[in-house]
Amino acid sequence: MPMLSVEQFNERGVGKLPGHLGLVVTLATPGEVRAEMPVRATLMAPNGYLHAGSLVTLADTLCGYGCLLNLPDGASGFTTVELKSNHLGTTLDGTVAATATPAHLGRTTQVWDAVVTHVQSGRTLVLFRCTQMLLYPKAGG
Repeated sequence: MPMLSVEQFNERGVGKLPGHLGLVVTLATPGEVRAEMPVRATLMAPNGYLHAGSLVTLADTLCGYGCLLNLPDGASGFTTVELKSNHLGTTLDGTVAATATPAHLGRTTQVWDAVVTHVQSGRTLVLFRCTQMLLYPKAGG
Protein backbone atom coordinates (compact mmCIF):
# COMPACT_ATOMS: atom_id res chain seq x y z
CA MET A 1 0.00 0.00 0.00
CA PRO A 2 1.37 3.45 -0.83
CA MET A 3 2.17 5.75 2.09
CA LEU A 4 -0.95 7.68 3.11
CA SER A 5 -0.70 11.32 4.17
CA VAL A 6 -2.30 13.06 7.12
CA GLU A 7 -4.72 14.70 4.68
CA GLN A 8 -5.68 11.34 3.17
CA PHE A 9 -6.35 9.83 6.60
CA ASN A 10 -8.51 12.83 7.52
CA GLU A 11 -10.42 12.48 4.24
CA ARG A 12 -11.03 8.77 4.99
CA GLY A 13 -12.79 9.78 8.22
CA VAL A 14 -15.30 12.13 6.60
CA GLY A 15 -18.80 10.67 6.88
CA LYS A 16 -17.47 7.82 9.02
CA LEU A 17 -17.20 7.47 12.82
CA PRO A 18 -13.82 9.27 13.11
CA GLY A 19 -15.20 12.26 11.21
CA HIS A 20 -18.41 12.34 13.26
CA LEU A 21 -16.34 12.40 16.46
CA GLY A 22 -14.20 15.27 15.17
CA LEU A 23 -10.98 13.24 15.10
CA VAL A 24 -8.17 15.06 13.27
CA VAL A 25 -4.97 13.20 12.41
CA THR A 26 -1.90 15.40 12.95
CA LEU A 27 0.95 12.93 12.25
CA ALA A 28 1.03 9.69 10.26
CA THR A 29 4.30 7.76 10.01
CA PRO A 30 4.99 4.02 10.15
CA GLY A 31 6.36 4.41 13.68
CA GLU A 32 3.86 6.88 15.16
CA VAL A 33 0.36 8.16 14.47
CA ARG A 34 -1.16 11.13 16.34
CA ALA A 35 -4.55 12.80 16.41
CA GLU A 36 -6.64 15.21 18.43
CA MET A 37 -10.34 15.38 19.17
CA PRO A 38 -12.23 18.30 20.74
CA VAL A 39 -14.34 17.41 23.77
CA ARG A 40 -17.96 18.34 23.12
CA ALA A 41 -21.43 17.41 24.34
CA THR A 42 -22.00 14.69 21.72
CA LEU A 43 -19.00 12.74 23.08
CA MET A 44 -20.37 12.59 26.62
CA ALA A 45 -22.06 9.67 28.34
CA PRO A 46 -25.46 10.20 30.00
CA ASN A 47 -23.63 10.67 33.34
CA GLY A 48 -22.09 13.88 31.97
CA TYR A 49 -18.53 12.61 31.63
CA LEU A 50 -16.60 11.85 28.46
CA HIS A 51 -17.84 8.52 27.10
CA ALA A 52 -15.22 5.74 27.27
CA GLY A 53 -16.23 4.68 23.77
CA SER A 54 -15.21 8.07 22.41
CA LEU A 55 -11.71 7.60 23.74
CA VAL A 56 -11.50 3.97 22.63
CA THR A 57 -12.55 5.01 19.12
CA LEU A 58 -9.82 7.65 19.04
CA ALA A 59 -7.16 5.15 20.13
CA ASP A 60 -8.39 2.28 17.95
CA THR A 61 -8.60 4.50 14.87
CA LEU A 62 -4.98 5.59 15.25
CA CYS A 63 -3.79 2.02 15.77
CA GLY A 64 -5.68 0.99 12.63
CA TYR A 65 -4.14 3.81 10.62
CA GLY A 66 -0.71 2.75 11.87
CA CYS A 67 -1.45 -0.81 10.80
CA LEU A 68 -2.31 0.41 7.30
CA LEU A 69 1.03 2.21 7.14
CA ASN A 70 2.82 -1.03 8.02
CA LEU A 71 1.03 -3.67 5.94
CA PRO A 72 3.52 -6.26 4.70
CA ASP A 73 3.79 -7.02 0.99
CA GLY A 74 0.79 -8.99 -0.18
CA ALA A 75 -1.49 -8.03 2.70
CA SER A 76 -4.82 -6.57 1.61
CA GLY A 77 -5.98 -5.18 4.94
CA PHE A 78 -6.53 -5.99 8.60
CA THR A 79 -9.18 -6.40 11.26
CA THR A 80 -8.97 -5.73 14.98
CA VAL A 81 -9.23 -9.02 16.88
CA GLU A 82 -8.59 -7.82 20.44
CA LEU A 83 -8.46 -4.56 22.31
CA LYS A 84 -8.03 -3.47 25.89
CA SER A 85 -8.26 -0.09 27.52
CA ASN A 86 -7.41 1.16 30.99
CA HIS A 87 -9.24 4.38 31.79
CA LEU A 88 -7.31 6.45 34.31
CA GLY A 89 -9.29 9.68 34.16
CA THR A 90 -11.76 11.77 32.23
CA THR A 91 -12.40 15.37 31.30
CA LEU A 92 -15.36 17.64 30.73
CA ASP A 93 -13.77 20.07 28.27
CA GLY A 94 -10.77 20.94 26.14
CA THR A 95 -9.08 18.61 23.68
CA VAL A 96 -7.93 15.01 23.94
CA ALA A 97 -4.93 13.77 21.99
CA ALA A 98 -3.63 10.29 21.29
CA THR A 99 -0.37 8.80 20.11
CA ALA A 100 -0.19 5.26 18.72
CA THR A 101 3.02 3.25 18.33
CA PRO A 102 3.69 -0.33 17.22
CA ALA A 103 4.67 -2.96 19.78
CA HIS A 104 4.87 -5.80 17.21
CA LEU A 105 4.85 -5.73 13.40
CA GLY A 106 4.51 -9.29 12.15
CA ARG A 107 3.32 -10.94 8.93
CA THR A 108 0.09 -12.25 10.48
CA THR A 109 -0.54 -9.87 13.39
CA GLN A 110 0.35 -6.41 14.59
CA VAL A 111 0.10 -5.15 18.16
CA TRP A 112 -0.31 -1.41 18.75
CA ASP A 113 -0.29 0.74 21.88
CA ALA A 114 -1.93 4.14 22.25
CA VAL A 115 -1.91 6.72 25.01
CA VAL A 116 -4.74 9.25 25.24
CA THR A 117 -4.10 12.48 27.13
CA HIS A 118 -5.94 15.69 27.98
CA VAL A 119 -4.06 18.39 26.07
CA GLN A 120 -4.66 21.25 28.48
CA SER A 121 -3.63 19.43 31.68
CA GLY A 122 -1.25 16.83 30.23
CA ARG A 123 -3.05 14.11 32.26
CA THR A 124 -3.06 10.56 30.88
CA LEU A 125 -6.67 9.44 30.42
CA VAL A 126 -6.35 6.05 28.68
CA LEU A 127 -3.77 3.35 28.08
CA PHE A 128 -4.86 1.24 25.11
CA ARG A 129 -3.55 -1.89 23.34
CA CYS A 130 -4.96 -3.74 20.37
CA THR A 131 -4.06 -6.67 18.15
CA GLN A 132 -4.81 -6.66 14.43
CA MET A 133 -4.98 -9.75 12.27
CA LEU A 134 -3.54 -9.07 8.83
CA LEU A 135 -5.65 -10.13 5.88
CA TYR A 136 -4.37 -11.61 2.62
CA PRO A 137 -6.24 -12.38 -0.62
CA LYS A 138 -7.41 -15.97 -0.86
CA ALA A 139 -5.39 -18.17 -3.18
CA GLY A 140 -7.10 -18.49 -6.55
CA GLY A 141 -9.55 -15.71 -5.66
